[in-house]
Amino acid sequence: MRKNFRIKKTISMKQFISEFGENFSEHIKKRLLELEIRCVLTRKDDIYRVDIKHVEHTKHKCLSEPCEKEYIYGQFVVLENTLYFSEKCIESDNAMESPIVVEIFNSLDNTGMISDKETLLKKVDDTNINYIIDSILTVCPEVSQKYLDILKQMTSISTR
Repeated sequence: MRKNFRIKKTISMKQFISEFGENFSEHIKKRLLELEIRCVLTRKDDIYRVDIKHVEHTKHKCLSEPCEKEYIYGQFVVLENTLYFSEKCIESDNAMESPIVVEIFNSLDNTGMISDKETLLKKVDDTNINYIIDSILTVCPEVSQKYLDILKQMTSISTR
C-alpha cells in the first residue's frame, strides 16, 4: 500500500533545524536561527532542498527583463545528515537568484564539495557558517514594522 504524504512547501528555520539538524553543531544551529525573523524556506519536490527567501516576499527589479521578482538568497541542501550550500537556487516566474548566492558559493572552500542533481554543493561547517549567514544578512532586508506588529499580535496571549 502506497502512502501519499504532502510535504510542507514553506517552512521556518526552526522547522528546518527540527527536520534535518540533528547532526548540526550548536554553532550552526544558532547561526541559522539568526535568519528566522527575516527568512522563510521554500521547497519543491525535494524535501531536503530549501531556498532562502524574505518573509515579506519583497520584489526586486529583474536584471535582464522588465519585471519584478522575489530574491532567493541561497539554497541549503541536506544529504546524509550533512548541510550544504548550493551553487544555484530554484528560480521561477516569481523568484530569481540574488547575486549574493554566487559570491557566497565562490568564496567557500572546495573541500567536501559534492554534486547532487547536476548541482554543485559545498559543505557548510563551523568554519564557514558565519560567512554564509553574515553575507545573507547584509543583503536580505530587515522586516517592516507592520510585519513585526503582526507577529507581536499573533504571539500575544489574551487573558480575557
